[in-house]
Amino acid sequence: MPESEAPESVSNARSIRSFVLRQGRATSSQKRAFDLHWQAYGLEFQGHPVDFGTVFPNAGELVLEIGFGNGEQLLFAAGNEPQRNFIGIEVHSPGVGRALNGIASAGLENVRLYRLDAVEVLAQDVADAALDEVRIYFPDPWHKKRHHKRRLVQAGFISLLCRKLKPGGLLHLASDWRPYVEHMWEVCDNEPLLLATGGPCNSVPRPAWRRQTHFENRGLKLGHGVWDLLYRRRKE
Repeated sequence: MPESEAPESVSNARSIRSFVLRQGRATSSQKRAFDLHWQAYGLEFQGHPVDFGTVFPNAGELVLEIGFGNGEQLLFAAGNEPQRNFIGIEVHSPGVGRALNGIASAGLENVRLYRLDAVEVLAQDVADAALDEVRIYFPDPWHKKRHHKRRLVQAGFISLLCRKLKPGGLLHLASDWRPYVEHMWEVCDNEPLLLATGGPCNSVPRPAWRRQTHFENRGLKLGHGVWDLLYRRRKE
């Protein structure tokens, strides 16, 4: 399959987005962040595999976070794992602007951001076996049954992720919505290239590299559970 092509099941689903662009109101600081910091920390869509080794000043394992929100977890990870390089993908401009300001304020050189649909970035800009880890934390569960087709974690998308993960690479999912967790188990436990580190239909304690975000704390206050799912990409 040419590198620029996504799996058919992903390509056909591009008319069904896993997000809705409700941008909200960006602050003047968030808007200004693009003028001040995008050139240093932003990544433009290339449409072909990117050599990310040329993007960062230092070599290191490459970690991708999809849907980083306001960047709280992404900045935490970059500061606590300085030996690794991080790419964040988010479609909502206010969150990207806030993350840009946070990166610049902390002086982090191991973070770069896309403001784009993750599927497009993965399918075209990320080479096969380029990623050491993929993190997807609290994706929109799309609660209503008629909206389940919009969920990010679908068989075609997970198959695409497996292509982009190195053999032995890690996929880390987290959610506070039990029905979506069960859906994740069904999809990921049935992906031949993934091995659940905690066993099928099982979660693991929150790893130290994932902090409790404000979103998670809100869910806990509502009485939701929180589940972390870890999968290794099989080495075949």
